[in-house]
Amino acid sequence: MSIAASTETEASASHVADTHDLIRVQGARENNLKDVSIDIPKRRLTVFTGVSGSGKSSLVFGTIAAESQRMINETYSAFVQGFMPSLSRPDVDMLEGLTTAIIVDQERMGSNPRSTVGTATDANAMLRILFSRLGQPHIGSPNAYSFNVPTVKASGAITVERGEGKTKTEKASFNRLGGMCSRCEGMGSVSDFDLTALYDDSKSLSEGALTVPGYSMDGWYGRIFSGTGYFNMDKPIGKFTKKELHDLLYREPTKVKVEGINLTYEGIITKIQKSMLSKDVDALQPHVRAFVERAITFTTCPECEGTRLSPEARSSKIQGKSIADVCKMQISDLAGWIRGLDEPSVAPLLKGLQHLLDSFTGIGLGYLSLDRPAGTLSGGEAQRTKMIRHLGSSLTDITYVFDEPTIGLHPHDIERMNQLLLQLRDKGNTVLVVEHKPETIAIADHVVDLGPGAGTGGGTVCFEGDLDGLRGSDTITGRHLDDRAAIKDTVRPATGQLEVRGASTNNLQDVDIDIPLGVLCVLTGVAGSGKSSLVHGSVAKRDGVLVIDQGAIRGSRRSNPATYTGLLEPIRKAFAKANGVKPALFSSNSEGACPTCNGAGVIYTDLGVMATVESTCEECEGKRFQASVLEYRLGGSNIAEVLAMSVNEAEKFFSEGDARTPAAHKILDRLADVGLGYLTLGQPLTTLSGGERQRLKLATQMSEKGDIYILDEPTTGLHLADVQNLLGMLDRLVESGKSVIVIEHHQAVMAHADWIIDLGPGAGHDGGKIVFAGTPAELVAGRSTLTAKHLAAYVGA
Repeated sequence: MSIAASTETEASASHVADTHDLIRVQGARENNLKDVSIDIPKRRLTVFTGVSGSGKSSLVFGTIAAESQRMINETYSAFVQGFMPSLSRPDVDMLEGLTTAIIVDQERMGSNPRSTVGTATDANAMLRILFSRLGQPHIGSPNAYSFNVPTVKASGAITVERGEGKTKTEKASFNRLGGMCSRCEGMGSVSDFDLTALYDDSKSLSEGALTVPGYSMDGWYGRIFSGTGYFNMDKPIGKFTKKELHDLLYREPTKVKVEGINLTYEGIITKIQKSMLSKDVDALQPHVRAFVERAITFTTCPECEGTRLSPEARSSKIQGKSIADVCKMQISDLAGWIRGLDEPSVAPLLKGLQHLLDSFTGIGLGYLSLDRPAGTLSGGEAQRTKMIRHLGSSLTDITYVFDEPTIGLHPHDIERMNQLLLQLRDKGNTVLVVEHKPETIAIADHVVDLGPGAGTGGGTVCFEGDLDGLRGSDTITGRHLDDRAAIKDTVRPATGQLEVRGASTNNLQDVDIDIPLGVLCVLTGVAGSGKSSLVHGSVAKRDGVLVIDQGAIRGSRRSNPATYTGLLEPIRKAFAKANGVKPALFSSNSEGACPTCNGAGVIYTDLGVMATVESTCEECEGKRFQASVLEYRLGGSNIAEVLAMSVNEAEKFFSEGDARTPAAHKILDRLADVGLGYLTLGQPLTTLSGGERQRLKLATQMSEKGDIYILDEPTTGLHLADVQNLLGMLDRLVESGKSVIVIEHHQAVMAHADWIIDLGPGAGHDGGKIVFAGTPAELVAGRSTLTAKHLAAYVGA
């Protein structure tokens, strides 16, 4: 046989390496998964669907991606692993065919107030190098342009060695130029304290004059204050001398000895600046955030005018623009400016920066600016910002895992996102997407539908195959895939209006609009058109307005729906009253906690660089309470059994008989209303999905007093079948006399609205105008905007 013929034979027979074309999962039991076994094709786009809480994230993130990351971490030395988070092996019998997983999730980009879009994506680092090379006048290294690097000056004696055994002492000075504005320390804003919100000057310290959260005179603070001897604890603050008031508010950290213990005392304002103002205000606990908003006003720094930079950094320019000027530009405009720089000496740098900025525009974020604080990005914007670094990557055969990449996207932008997902797949990558939107389900090569229900009612694979197969299947997703909401025949009349005049926050262009009250009003428009700017800049801070946004829920693994919503309070009181004991016994964080596991239900064993082992506490068998507490019953159930109930079961339990508790029933009612009837009361908050967390927040805040509710994309994480329930809840809110304003892209919510305000026509400086205000029927009939065209196609008009 000739060599040519033998080569031909080898080519026709597939290589053994090409047979590894599946990711095999066998016996997955993570969270609510019920022994799931499934084969997922590699180098294809697979979409995972199913109602919220059906187990999609548990399978994709908790099993496949988690095991891939754990195995990669194990390739590092034990020393390096000691610095990495320890990951335990997912509860699964076998995983085969895994490749390196890159997770692009909805987590916000961190709440460090120093972090901006530029610092989070390396764009700032490149610009700093560019200005240090080309900026005129030349002021120094890239650090001279960084608002996170302070200027350092020093002088003193140095020892110079001259020959063998000879030394000479000389005086020397040292100067390192940083780009940080010295007045605001690189924050861009300065804080001003309202002293009346810090203390009541008619009271003395021992009478509880301080109104700062955590400053109780009954604990250590009281002992420190009285032990310093700086002031008289029984003297009203209004009668303090200047020195006493300075020591109370502004004293720098000073070592003191109190009751024989060495401690550090510092003034209240000094302490607040370190503990509360060093964090993003939105990341603080609710009661601390309320205090900060009440007691502290933030104003733009008068010296750097909000640019965060020193005068030297602002004086160095390229073609008449400083680094502050270019960071303020819209990214799509900045890309054009960079393109106009022709400087061979920095050609590779310009090429890299050009590619990065073009990626922003390609992914639909060209309307942002590099100086935008990272903490102000929505979940969808943060997710797309993380995607940018992967778009130009040369890596192939990677598993990309996306968590609802269409969140926060207008139907017009979803088409662009779909193209990006297909682009990643066509480079030879495996793309796994958890998604609810029919537009993205439609581009899948393979669909896996989990369910049939949520929580304990889900966790099984109901369907796997192609899109046509899903449509023909009798699963919840299959039945609702082609659901289309019809435009209402009649709309509710407005009972009043909220006037907005001359709104100019961010990209808004002097907007005047009357928002109707007493109806369901939907604000829509492409991402970056100015919807959030209009609401948060001109409406949110008014009296009687309640904003329910996409901000993350803060809570440890000890927090659960019962503690977060305040439901545990009436339950504990009902148990205490029925048994004649203290309510504190019925809290796993207080007196009733199991002494062995301290109320956690599990015991953690730290094995150094190995994964921390989590084992159920043998003493309480995971119930978290002392055995004696579990003997107390209410309506035949103990506290552990009540916390193991689902919301629907508990709603029935607390509505009748001996366990009847109206206060608890009211909260459970609201939880069921937002579609969380399947959650168990004691489920740790850390195990909830993004959509579940937002609806939990919605249920909690619905109890607060407000006449106008503002909801920021409440359909986030909602299955097609649950959107109808949400619309019913919004209708009930309106019918109870409330006004509901919803920022939303989902066409079903638009079609159901009484009034639509459409912003645009584009994003950034191409948006910021009202392009339509009227009823959904008028919007569809006119077809004058992008939203109108997509809504018309959706309702089949």
